[in-house]
Amino acid sequence: MGLYGDPERYKEVYWSRFQGTYYTGDYAMKDEEGYFWLFGRADEVIKVAGHRLGTAEIESSAVSAPFVAEAAVIGKPDPIKGEAIVVFAILKEGYKPEDNLKKEIIKHVREQIGPIATPEGVHFVAKLPKTRSGKIMRRLLKAVIMDKPIGDITTLEDEASIEEVKTVYEEFKQMMKEV
Repeated sequence: MGLYGDPERYKEVYWSRFQGTYYTGDYAMKDEEGYFWLFGRADEVIKVAGHRLGTAEIESSAVSAPFVAEAAVIGKPDPIKGEAIVVFAILKEGYKPEDNLKKEIIKHVREQIGPIATPEGVHFVAKLPKTRSGKIMRRLLKAVIMDKPIGDITTLEDEASIEEVKTVYEEFKQMMKEV
């Protein structure tokens, strides 16, 4: 087993961090009943004003709003804070993408996690870019926000999802120019 073209990196990354133990890169919590709760990748963090915030926690907070079905969170470069939080959300059936719901998501995340986790923006989409196994491809969202090349999308389940993200973000940028 190894990393393609770099077997030494495989040993270094996955077997050297903790003696005799394989490092998965995920983080988890064991509750008082002895159950483990898996929270996601340890390297999927956003650094906002010196605070490391997990994308999984922010996404979980956004999804706990009664009208949000699914959410993806990325960090966007910010000259003052380092990174700003951007949320892409899918609304539950029966809700329409309206500005008041964006404000509610921002307020909800802020109340759940704290002022440091206040999202800079919320964008409503019908689909999120995911792999065939269902993992959200945050790097694609980040590429769109930063106006960078999308890169390899061979594992993308539905190419229409990234086109929708591009359209939604372009509409947002146009609206910001008009304000």
